Amino acid sequence: MRTTKSPAKRKKQAAPRPKLLPVSEEARRWSALLESELLSWPGVAAKRMFGFRALYRGKRIFAALPRSRGFGPNASILLKMKTMPPALLQRAESDSRIAMNTPGNGWFSFTLNSDTDLHDALWWLNHSYESAKGRNSR
Repeated sequence: MRTTKSPAKRKKQAAPRPKLLPVSEEARRWSALLESELLSWPGVAAKRMFGFRALYRGKRIFAALPRSRGFGPNASILLKMKTMPPALLQRAESDSRIAMNTPGNGWFSFTLNSDTDLHDALWWLNHSYESAKGRNSR
């Protein structure tokens, strides 16, 4: 006789993972420019991660740049902040290039539309880098 598990013992199904799409040559160029700058910052290292370049400050990840794959057709970089200060959150909510609904706790994306967006991307990356500062960042 076959027994069935009670509903309390069933595993909760995880949300489906977003599809990773190929990124444009332009997005690759922007990512390479940003990565080059970020690697000059103290304590920053880059590692491969599912078609992205994951950027770490010490042991803490603070960003991911598209290398061959991205979340959607846009040239978007991913930034991580455990908690975003209220003033920064207000600025993020008013910037159409910022998407707060990126999968994962503390992650958001910044969409690059042209070379002129690189300056603002570095501004957001700097805030993400600073939020990764901590006792494990040495």
